[in-house]
Formats: sequence, structure tokens, C-alpha cells
Amino acid sequence: MDYSASQLNELISFLDGLPEPRIVMDADYRIVAANKAYRREYAGSGSGGVASILGRRCYEVSHHFTVPCDQAGESCPLKLSQEEGASRRVLHLHHTPRGEEHVDVETTPVRDQEGRIVYFVETLRMVQQASSRPAAQGLVGRSPAFQQMLEKVLRVAPAQATVLLLGETGTGKELVAQAVHEASGRRDSPFVAVDCTGLTENLFESELFGHEKGAFTGAAFRKLGLVESASGGTLFLDEIGELPPALQVKLLRLLETGTYRRVGGVDTLRADFRLVAATHRDLKEMVRQERFRRDLYYRLNTFPIHTPSLAERREDIPLLAASLLERVDHRPGRHFSAEALAWLAGRNWEGNIRELRNLIERATLMSDGEEISAAKLAEVADDGGESKALAEGVGGGADDSFRVPGPLPLAQLEQRYLTWLMARPGADVRTLAPALGVSERTLYRKLQR
Repeated sequence: MDYSASQLNELISFLDGLPEPRIVMDADYRIVAANKAYRREYAGSGSGGVASILGRRCYEVSHHFTVPCDQAGESCPLKLSQEEGASRRVLHLHHTPRGEEHVDVETTPVRDQEGRIVYFVETLRMVQQASSRPAAQGLVGRSPAFQQMLEKVLRVAPAQATVLLLGETGTGKELVAQAVHEASGRRDSPFVAVDCTGLTENLFESELFGHEKGAFTGAAFRKLGLVESASGGTLFLDEIGELPPALQVKLLRLLETGTYRRVGGVDTLRADFRLVAATHRDLKEMVRQERFRRDLYYRLNTFPIHTPSLAERREDIPLLAASLLERVDHRPGRHFSAEALAWLAGRNWEGNIRELRNLIERATLMSDGEEISAAKLAEVADDGGESKALAEGVGGGADDSFRVPGPLPLAQLEQRYLTWLMARPGADVRTLAPALGVSERTLYRKLQR
């Protein structure tokens, strides 16, 4: 029995009552309907509004691709749903009226009375915790490594599972922890951060558990601990690998029992927080060396998330640079030259985002004009002249340099730069991708776009 027009209308009527944007597609990727939330959210996308998308294929509308997502280096939830006969969820970059945005996409098959799949419903949830464009706050990125991290954040956030953030120093682990908190059901309660570096036993207990009046010399009043302050919310323990063994025992007891006592107190209090921990240390190796408790490690390692270094997400550097410039410098119209962005993307960043931010802040203080040049960045870099040599090499000779007529949006600048690169003798995706620090899949996607 075929799925009738009346049944399709019933489905659309049902979807109209749901809050998230949803579209209905057939097995050939064609959009056959959109609910009220989709029409409200995307009415301004393209001439003709939503009516202009009906009959078109989803990958044309969402990605501006000419082929399905899986043929352009992306995961295709519709194809996966077709193959498995079940709902599938992926994180994509979608075109919206505001530009490209991170969207959590879930595709669900719709069956007829005989159990055959006749349509697919795609649910689109805008990701509020990260931006694919320059932003004054929060997580910023669009590289595959960043997308993989963000997808894990969105998967674990609604749960209560402990999250362990692993990555090099300066990769923005506290921002990731905040994103976990903001995407969770605890978002309206406190986010409390604790730096575990250098904590002594007495200070650790007093800070985490609080103390009663008179508990020790100088305790002139009762103090609430950070565990109590984080009640109902998220407790973020940064640099957890720096905790000495004696403090590891106390933390383990807190996690195992869910209870604690203030220093000098007798009442047992119940803890109510979601734990996110972070470290740049290799905790597995520390466990083997008996410098970190095995039982605590497995308490913390419920859901590990790798925070990628700048070397792993080099294509995000121009985007991060524009965002950091907005955060550290409030002069209207200030921007980087094309050569400066190329210089930033080509440099090694041992200190990752923290080092990038510091360099940009120094450059803003030392620059008088509206444009920050590669030479100015090299001048303020503290690397013994390596940056100066790199800056002098950016763009090649006078006849071979990459030039733009003036300030451009990052997307246009990237498009011009890739066009210039591909026009050079001998250029191809296989050789350019590693030179740019991106995968062949990513470069192919950018060129097709």
C-alpha cells in the first residue's frame, strides 16, 4: 500500500506542532514538505522563501553541493538511515539565512503500513555553543577535527556522565567544558571552575568542601565550598593530573559517595553536580607509573573528549584569529591583511590558542593603522627571528604574490586564496591538502563549495 496524500498531510500536520525545524524528504533526497518551525527559521533563505526549496534535493539546499553529502566528503544521515532502517544523527555545517552554521541533524525513516520506508524526516537543531564564523565569545571552528570534538560535546551534554577533556595546553578546554554545561539540562545552574595546580591538602579541602567558623586559625566565618556553590550545576576541575596522591583519595571519596563534610564540620552533606575534568597529562601513563590512582582514573574517564591542537585544525586559524582580534581589540574596522592570515596559518603554535591570542594582543598594541600586517606580527613574535623569515616569504615574489583589493569576509578571502593556489603550476588537491594542514576531503569540499 502506497503512502497516500492524506497520510502525508497528517504527517505534516503533526510536524507543524513540533518546535524544531523539520523537513520531509523522499528516498531520492528531494524535499517534499517543511513544518512551520522550518518555515519560520528559514523563510529568508533564497528568493521565494521555503517554496523555493520544495522539489529540490536536501544537499543542494543545505550545503550547495551538486552531489549527495557522502560523495562530497561528509556523512550523509539520509543514506545511513536508508541503509540501517533507523534514525541517524550527524553534525553538519548548513547554509542558513545567517550564513553557514553548525547544525545537529537527525534523520528518521517514515514507514507505511507494510513497514516499507516511504519518507525521511530530517530534524535540524541549531548549535548555540559554537560558531563557524568569527565570534566575540565561545567556541569557534569549522575544521573536521573541531567538528568531531563538537559532535561529542553535543552527544554527552544531555547526559550526567563525567567528561574528561584531554589535549595540549592552550587548546581551550575550559571553553569546551562551558559548552558541555550550556548544552546540558544544568545550564541554568552555576558553572564553577577549579584550577588543581598547586593545591595543598588543606587548601583543597577548604576550597572544595568549605569550612565551619573556627575550623582553623583565621576561619572567622563559615565558608561555602565550591562543591556546594556548584550545586545543581557543573564543577570543572582543570589540570586534574596535577593533584597529589593524598588529594586524589579525597576526590575519589567525593565521587564514590556523593557526600562530603565541611572542614571542621560534623554534618554530612550531599553533593549535586556534574563533573567535567581536564588535563594535558597522559593519565594512562601516570597510572602505569603509579602517580595517578587507577580507580580515580576510571571514575573520570567515563566519556573522554580530545581537544585538538592548532596543528590538527590549521584551517581554523584565520577564523580563530579574526575572533580573537574582536575579543582583545575594540578598535572599529581593525583587520588582518591577507598575508598576515597566511602567515598565521603557516606558523607552528606550541602554545596553541593561548599563544595565538597573546601574539594578536601584542600586535594590536603595537599597530597604529587599521590593518595588521604579517611584518607586524613577525615583529612582535618571540621566536628568535623565525617568524620574520616566514613573513618575508609569504606570497613569494612581486609577480607571484597573493593580493586582494581590500578587507574581505573570511569566506570570500578563503575562496580567493584557494582559487589563486589552484591556478599555480602543478597544483592539485593531493599536494595542496597537506601543505594547508587539511585533509583531501576537506579541501575537495571547499573547492566544490
